[in-house]
Amino acid sequence: MATTTVTEITTDADFSHHTENFPANALLVIYFHAPWAAPCKQMTTILQALASTYPVESPPTIGFLSLDAEELPDISEAYDVTAVPYIVLQKNGQTLETVSGSDASKVRAAVEKYAGKSGNPGKLGLPPAQAVDKSAQEPNGVAGTSKNLSSYAPSSNDPETAPEYSSGEQPSKEELFARLEGLVKAAPVMLFMKGTPSAPQCGFSRQTVSLLRERGIRYGFFNILADDEVRQGLKEYAEWPTFPQLWVGGELVGGLDIVREEFEGDPDFLKDYAVSTQRNTGGPAAASAQAAPS
Repeated sequence: MATTTVTEITTDADFSHHTENFPANALLVIYFHAPWAAPCKQMTTILQALASTYPVESPPTIGFLSLDAEELPDISEAYDVTAVPYIVLQKNGQTLETVSGSDASKVRAAVEKYAGKSGNPGKLGLPPAQAVDKSAQEPNGVAGTSKNLSSYAPSSNDPETAPEYSSGEQPSKEELFARLEGLVKAAPVMLFMKGTPSAPQCGFSRQTVSLLRERGIRYGFFNILADDEVRQGLKEYAEWPTFPQLWVGGELVGGLDIVREEFEGDPDFLKDYAVSTQRNTGGPAAASAQAAPS
């Protein structure tokens, strides 16, 4: 008997095709992952094992989609993905439940809650939930764990943050744009990113921090995961839908690709904002030197 498999989605069009043609009353399990997050390797194994316990039916009653959260940022934004691994269970385009982290029992319980128990539960043999070792971190301080950094406190090695977060009250568009105008000028070079420089929450933010750090650039930053008001408002204010965003002198430079191209095409790009005229290698000394100008 043929069994269900996990389908890897690589384009926005591919995702739209699968979701639009999937039966409305069937359960769709959407799995967001990233290659740099260690728990995603385990979650991939968990979902492949879980999917294989459900027989292929026509029309299907359950489906599994897998997406690289960073390669498909628009879809990640639409599902408000702020940590990986992250799983969305939906029917008829409506989210039923989400699961963050690599706990096999939680994932299995959520799927069985909406799809029923599989036809071959004895085959499951899922690995146990992974115990996170905080000392085993990815390069650049990214811990191999699902972690929402909304309340993360910057470390002493981080640049200064922008000076304020939202009050919780809903501002008018004019008030929000006035606030954003101040935030993008909070430092001569401002990085709006997911997470903090010492613990980025996405690979694009991590790579942008590395580019700035390698060149000893002084900059301020704002963790957009800590303030949804800024996160959503800046997309419209900047007319730029994704993060990170690098601003210089109150003007938008762009995201990771543009910043990388600027550095590759112009050796003097942002040189005026370097801690010294000598490029450093981005080690601990460089990180500690990156305090935003007072």
